[in-house]
Amino acid sequence: MSAKDFEEQYKKEFEDNGSIENEQEELKIDEMQKTNKGRVFEETAGGRVVLCGANAYEQKYYFNPIFKQIPESIKKELNIISVLFTQEAGGIFTIVFEEDGSISIETNADEEDITYDEITAGLLVGEVRRKRQDLFEALGLYYRIYVLHENPADILGSED
Repeated sequence: MSAKDFEEQYKKEFEDNGSIENEQEELKIDEMQKTNKGRVFEETAGGRVVLCGANAYEQKYYFNPIFKQIPESIKKELNIISVLFTQEAGGIFTIVFEEDGSISIETNADEEDITYDEITAGLLVGEVRRKRQDLFEALGLYYRIYVLHENPADILGSED
């Protein structure tokens, strides 16, 4: 399922016919303004969907509004992880759902950024993966069940 198909399906299933004003306000808070340096957040090639990310160059955080059903506490934790990562290592940090439902953590920087340290960024990615392993496993299950519509019994039965 492509990102565009997913977004259309999501709108059909979860579209809130309530206050449009609240939804627009929410998007202003969560959605990063798309600029040239924010281009990484727009990539969804090969069935990959960006969950969230942070950009140290523009000092902005992005949370994909199609996942607004995720509990606020998890959204806040993802925000903290992303922003702290970019404060420490710089560059652009993203958490992405792969086509199979697994989660990838990615970091990169502009070519002209001499302050970005790839080694520090790599170590921080490893640390985030270790410390938040349960969170990422739960998000992967969420994505597989609610987005890919896999049978929860099959998923939980295959993870012995």
